[in-house]
Amino acid sequence: MGFKIVRLANFIGEEASIYSIFDEIDDSTLLDRFIKENIVAFKSEILDIVKRLKTINTITGAKEYFFKLDEGLPGDGVCALYDNPDSHLRLYCIRYGNSLVIIGGGGEKRKEIRTWQESEKLAKEANRMIGISKKITLRIKEREIEFEENGTKLTGNLEFYEDEEIS
Repeated sequence: MGFKIVRLANFIGEEASIYSIFDEIDDSTLLDRFIKENIVAFKSEILDIVKRLKTINTITGAKEYFFKLDEGLPGDGVCALYDNPDSHLRLYCIRYGNSLVIIGGGGEKRKEIRTWQESEKLAKEANRMIGISKKITLRIKEREIEFEENGTKLTGNLEFYEDEEIS
């Protein structure tokens, strides 16, 4: 298996649901890995991100102002979770309206770089989410994945395999 989309139990709220990508090789979600990679060097920023995700899922929903939109290809929903202007971290996700967010990975965005393409780590994480978005979009079109509960829940075939082709 390549990966599966999992609903995060700590982020099931009435305004929006937060999902992440479970990577079988690492036996963890991309969000868990992002936190583990950055908690020592950027503890306060990690705590801010977790607080922001809680706010999204319980109070505000996934409003546009929480995200830097259009980080991927046109219409794929790939964006970055905004953090404070002085922050060092960038976290990539796929946003489906105000109701659902799929969190991927990310890393440090040093101040001397302007775009994610200039960082090997950020390019890897952003491109992964662009590829995942393509696979999800195909399954939505084929009605293998659907949105339920006012758009806050994904149902259907949420497991993806490495050798799956994208049309």
